[in-house]
Amino acid sequence: MGQYDRYVLRQLVMLFGFFSLVLVSVYWVNQAARLFDSLIADGQNVSVFLEFSALTLPWIVQLILPVAAIVATLYIFNRMIGESELVVLQTAGLSALRLLRPVLVFGLLMAVLIGILGHFLAPTARAQFIDRQDEVRDDLTGRFLRAGEFIHPTGSLTVYIREITELGEFRDLFLQDSSNRGVEVTYSATNALLVRSSTGPRLVMFDGIAQTLDLDTGRLATVSFSDFTYDVGALIDGGDLRQVDVRELPTPLLLSADDVMAEALNIPIAHMVFEGHDRIAQSLFVIFVPLIGAASLMLGSFSRFGVWRQILVAVLLVLPMQIVRNAGEAAVRADEDAWLMAYAQPAVAAFVATIMVALAMRRRKGWRAIPA
Repeated sequence: MGQYDRYVLRQLVMLFGFFSLVLVSVYWVNQAARLFDSLIADGQNVSVFLEFSALTLPWIVQLILPVAAIVATLYIFNRMIGESELVVLQTAGLSALRLLRPVLVFGLLMAVLIGILGHFLAPTARAQFIDRQDEVRDDLTGRFLRAGEFIHPTGSLTVYIREITELGEFRDLFLQDSSNRGVEVTYSATNALLVRSSTGPRLVMFDGIAQTLDLDTGRLATVSFSDFTYDVGALIDGGDLRQVDVRELPTPLLLSADDVMAEALNIPIAHMVFEGHDRIAQSLFVIFVPLIGAASLMLGSFSRFGVWRQILVAVLLVLPMQIVRNAGEAAVRADEDAWLMAYAQPAVAAFVATIMVALAMRRRKGWRAIPA
């Protein structure tokens, strides 16, 4: 690589890192706010929130990278045009194709990065996220560890604990269960413990009373007990089987999926086919995004008023490509044999990039300096 290539590539990588950090932070804050509300509402601590937030980062980064790539490209070439660097380089005889070579290298680097995220990091993080989500859902301790207030782990369950000791023992427990239609059961116990078992979490109550009210007849039955075990997990979906998410499956498995595998995983085969090919398509798509942006800026003439028209053209060329991806996704999910439509977005991006580069190459002298 020549000195010009290293210079532009270094600038692109630096600005790409900056814009990626900014965009990921903005998007992450939006996601983290909802995640924080759901976890803290269930009584989880901050460490669980941070763990869940970290597991969502690969998917967020993968989504943001193409945007950061084109923003960095537009910023760098806009600055080079404003400081007349491109004018000097074109006057020295460098063609548009030569000027765009580091942009192509930058796009290839982005493709490698997107590939690592899409094929390895994002699926692994997604699988861990779902596993931890199931563990948190089964871990009812956080939902009960709030003394002095009435809490509702589910719509049919109400719990009140007067005091929680340092050892995790509940003092003066009140529990009302209305999960069975027509019957309302109220438990009160002097002490209680929340324990885990092979079949899910259970609440063990000591020295208490169980009052069963038949809502139809109004009859009340009272039973005293010295110890009683209550299956809390059965009421809070503790026994549901783990559902496989197509986004956590490895790419080779998705590409080789058949009807038998799709039925075993309870996932439509068309969804598996699209997900596998879409991961490859996203890596190809990001190659051409910076080229479209850089070539668009090279179409106009130098002006002290800037090249905002060319920037607008670049944005208008890239934004509709999400519509192309959505159309390809709909086609593949309707018929898995139409898997080639998963590559519609990178194909269109390659076509547009080729046209823009060809138009930029036709401007041999290119930029026309306007005196201030």
